[in-house]
Amino acid sequence: MSINRNSLSKYVLITGAPGSRWSWVAKSIYWSNDVDRSDYSEDRTYNGPGHQGAYWDPGMEFDPLDWDGPFSGEGVRIIKSHTFAHHLNYLKAQGHPIVMVVRNDYECMKWWLEAGGWDITYPNYKPYYKDDATMFRRIQDQNLDTHKFMWDNKDTVVEVFDNYHLANLLELSHSGVNLHRYNSGDTKVYVYRPKTN
Repeated sequence: MSINRNSLSKYVLITGAPGSRWSWVAKSIYWSNDVDRSDYSEDRTYNGPGHQGAYWDPGMEFDPLDWDGPFSGEGVRIIKSHTFAHHLNYLKAQGHPIVMVVRNDYECMKWWLEAGGWDITYPNYKPYYKDDATMFRRIQDQNLDTHKFMWDNKDTVVEVFDNYHLANLLELSHSGVNLHRYNSGDTKVYVYRPKTN
């Protein structure tokens, strides 16, 4: 089923628990010629896990609903927040496509620590995640809420296996991106697509 780009919002929302490799999934479509990358700056980059562009979470740089704050360009705006996992029904009601990345809780925590953990310079995890115990609890809660949403919306959620497939579902050009397959460990990538008439 093809989606009419005019029927979609200018936002693509991406969520995943820390360590789910969700930033890698976001990065795999970030350089599409259809994406507004004006949120990119050296200060908003961390090369370990591949963080690029702005992030939205409690205590971070932008108000959770100020999605236009870091942008000044044209094109689809990728909005990334771990805590979108707790608000997926609200976001669904707004008509936005949502990319959800899930992974085993233990593997999430392990990868996040290996990728830099508390030494990650952007985004700043300390205000909301505080310590290892809180981080692990929040990873569990985010994965649980995402799985519940996917189950409740199984008729409109699609599993994707590479970034070209993801770009097709979001009607983003492949131009500017290299093919990446989403088959790293137990990481799984899904897309909720708003229903169109």
